[in-house]
Amino acid sequence: MKIAIIGGGPGGYVAAIRGAQLNAEVTLIEKEHIGGTCLNKGCIPTKVLLHAAGEFENVNKSLKDYGIMVTGAELDWDKLQKRKTIIVRKLVAGVDNLLKNNKITKIMGEGSFIDKNTIMVKADDGTQTIVDFDYAVIATGSKPVIIPIPGVNLPGVITSDEALSLDKIPSSMVIIGGGVIGAEFAAVYGTLGCKVTIIEMLPNIVANMDQDIVAPLKDRFKKKGIEIYTNTKVVSISESEEGLRVNTVSDDGEKSFAAEKVLLSIGRKPVTDNLALENIRVETNRGAVVVNKNMQTNIPNIYAIGDAIAGIMLAHVASAEGIVAVESIMNKKPSIDFKTIPYCVYTKPELAGVGLTEEQAIQKGYGVKTGVFPMQINGKAMIEAEQEGLVKYVTDGATGEVLGLHIAGPGATELIAEGALAVRLEATIDEITSTIHAHPTVAESLHEAAHAVHNNAIHIPK
Repeated sequence: MKIAIIGGGPGGYVAAIRGAQLNAEVTLIEKEHIGGTCLNKGCIPTKVLLHAAGEFENVNKSLKDYGIMVTGAELDWDKLQKRKTIIVRKLVAGVDNLLKNNKITKIMGEGSFIDKNTIMVKADDGTQTIVDFDYAVIATGSKPVIIPIPGVNLPGVITSDEALSLDKIPSSMVIIGGGVIGAEFAAVYGTLGCKVTIIEMLPNIVANMDQDIVAPLKDRFKKKGIEIYTNTKVVSISESEEGLRVNTVSDDGEKSFAAEKVLLSIGRKPVTDNLALENIRVETNRGAVVVNKNMQTNIPNIYAIGDAIAGIMLAHVASAEGIVAVESIMNKKPSIDFKTIPYCVYTKPELAGVGLTEEQAIQKGYGVKTGVFPMQINGKAMIEAEQEGLVKYVTDGATGEVLGLHIAGPGATELIAEGALAVRLEATIDEITSTIHAHPTVAESLHEAAHAVHNNAIHIPK
């Protein structure tokens, strides 16, 4: 079986490796960098900057609470950029080695369909390679959305790609869009001395997550001096003495914000326009490839995954979809449960959620019961001086089934795995409370929040 995969990101390379494990003859086609956006311009480099910003904040503020006095601490931005590059290169090399280890043929260049069994790959130097296949997987990822407003092409207006590699920390930045990407860049630059303003058209920032866990992040932002304007629409960007000016309108009227840099962070869109999909008549919707639950398109031997299908644009979702696609091609029955997708924000406090939010559960008709435990009375969080946040379970009041878990606090993005497993196994809240959690740990908060569903939390005063 010959499988051709277009795109070497977390969806494509995982699909390639799984195909090789199932004894397929796999060819992976990548236009730019193995590892895709996630590894080169997204998940990994942003977390390097976020971690460094957090450590810088610890040195300058938090360590004083431990009696550790540090004076004259400075951030070497150039050195941090080099560290980011080193980490990315190591991980890219690691993926490259995995491809070789699994005997996957790698072709660098831009792939496009000639017909439903042939792809033409054009390299940067103009050379062309023809790839024949039995099945193909489209895993071409996404790119930042550019809003069609006046001034969007002015110097100093950037996307997340450029925000990762600025030559210096700007004095001020307006971030248009308060989703996950916008919030993470606000955390980085706001911590490192940049005056940050977030402008969001929706009523809330990080609107896809349970707002009870987003509230501690908003409080933290405000304490840092990060301004947040919701229900606010950007109408134009213009030049000013400070550099740029972002002009907005809201129910409160018109308002302008000065900034050295303006970060466009309003979402991403599929990259499918150079695939020549018209040659094979694959169905698309607004540029996104349309697929069924097995990631199969309307053309039986063509599959698509990840951001190219414009579903949930997360690296771990793309990887899971890649496995589903290849296992379907190889006549295996995929067993991945997409109800267990964790959503993570790597700010301080970290945010993480899995399953249904309280609002979603109510909309689905459940008689919802929740359990909440505040991080401020968790011993380990107190030790780590990270007491902002909470743990919240969303359960079915009739059966006790765990419908969702939502965490704001230290290690939230690690702890959410317990919630994902609970949702996957359809665990009840009583099964959580009867499971012993170690002391002292932040994970104890999950245990206490589970008890709180029945108003039996040990460490919450009545």
